[in-house]
Amino acid sequence: MKTEALMQSARGRLGLGRLLPLGGPDDGTWITEQAAVRALWRTAAGVPGVRLESMRIGPVPHEPVLEPAVRPPAGALPPGPLSIEAAFTGSVTLPVPQAAEQLRTTLLKAADEELGLRTVTVDLRVTDLHEGPEADGGPQTAESVRTPPSQEAPTRSSTPATETDPLRGPIGELVDVASAVPGVTRLTAPLGGHPVKVTHQDDPPARHIQVQLAVASGRHLLEVARAVRDAVTVAAASDVRVPTTASVLITETAA
Repeated sequence: MKTEALMQSARGRLGLGRLLPLGGPDDGTWITEQAAVRALWRTAAGVPGVRLESMRIGPVPHEPVLEPAVRPPAGALPPGPLSIEAAFTGSVTLPVPQAAEQLRTTLLKAADEELGLRTVTVDLRVTDLHEGPEADGGPQTAESVRTPPSQEAPTRSSTPATETDPLRGPIGELVDVASAVPGVTRLTAPLGGHPVKVTHQDDPPARHIQVQLAVASGRHLLEVARAVRDAVTVAAASDVRVPTTASVLITETAA
């Protein structure tokens, strides 16, 4: 039974893809590659003459990264520049270079203004030309397009989280506080366990809170995550005076 549970957890993690940093080293926020791709895919579906086939988001090779100010989720990428790689079919009725440039501009703008991803490059590959009603670039729903395959699993590990905080008891209050932040649709736990996890150390006394959540469509993801971090940190510090940090992992973006 234990082996089966571990395999299910691994399969779930593979589906989430990389854990990508949002913002800079002080923002303490990450998003699953799956959630980021789905959000960008919805935006790119409206680009005329473009039909997305696949998308990946990852670090830019050989570019420097920064140490995050708070403890990252297990396996998360450190803050640094990111690159989007996408494959698409173009329309026979529109020049491919024009469509590709519009797609690149759309992805860069959405990554910055809607998500908060520090994306510096977009590499595009044209796989084919299509014709028919879709060639006019009519919007497609996220459900009607083929989502990218499962991604590689992150490898870095961290200290396991506890389900309760021995310094202040059950963490139900933190769940309520995080859930009440505008823009949070719900808390999530895609790999099982609890959506709010607390780790602690004794020497010196310190505590870290990790929150997993989904963000509503139309909200800037990084701004919502910052608000969640502030809210849970204040709530935790109001009871016991222990240095507290918080991080957020966005696992879903609601359509």
